Amino acid sequence: MFLEWTLLPHGEIAVLLKLSADDVQLKFEDIFCLKKHQTCLKEAALLDYFVGGFWWAKEMNFTCQQSSFIMALLQLLLDNIKVHSVSDKQMPFAENFKAFTQNLLATRMSSSDTAVNPLFDVDQIKSITDYFKSSLFQHYRLYQFLFTQPREEMILRMERSIEVANSADFAAPLEEGMPPELDDIGLAPSPAASPPQGKEECLIKDEEEPKEYQQGEIHEIPEDYGVEDVQEMLGDVTKEMLAKLQADFTERLRILEDSYVSRLDSLKRVASK
Repeated sequence: MFLEWTLLPHGEIAVLLKLSADDVQLKFEDIFCLKKHQTCLKEAALLDYFVGGFWWAKEMNFTCQQSSFIMALLQLLLDNIKVHSVSDKQMPFAENFKAFTQNLLATRMSSSDTAVNPLFDVDQIKSITDYFKSSLFQHYRLYQFLFTQPREEMILRMERSIEVANSADFAAPLEEGMPPELDDIGLAPSPAASPPQGKEECLIKDEEEPKEYQQGEIHEIPEDYGVEDVQEMLGDVTKEMLAKLQADFTERLRILEDSYVSRLDSLKRVASK
């Protein structure tokens, strides 16, 4: 006569009604095989949809049969939103709401021949209508988008090509282009220009001339300097340095003396007042 949830019998639903919210969630993860609900948006929405509906039925103090009907109605309406294959058509909002109304009104029917009592009273019917309105029908288009648009596949299969520059076409950075033997110095070697052909002999001559010139200078240095001459030269240099030091010292003393005199004069003026 009424909808019943085929995934769980009444006995297991009675056990679930005694569990906590965390334990109910773990049980529903196993029932619907939602192993990726922490990373998959679709599985997270499914888990929240069924756990929320079951916990609401528990707070309403529904019986096992009433809770089974609520879960079966949740399953039916959600299956009408999903598109299982290409041939199946998604049920529009008006038809799905009509199916909800028909199944809910069927719980109020009773027959004296079969001795079947209504499953819900009038107040419970109003509460069920309000709950489905706020939980499913108010967000109907969001559920349609979630279960019909392959958004997740598009994100996972999105490809991007990155063009990488060839290092051979560009100059190496200073740190990478520097030879290892110059790492301690921190300077890159200056590029050595290759000498033009035909001028090698001139370069060799230019290199030899300074050596000969230096050798000539060494031979031309006079060697008749004596100890007296060196002492005389050092004495003149010493006298000149001492004269400069004495002049600097005298100038500093004069500056200090002037500053002290000015201070004493200022103190005298203050004391006379």
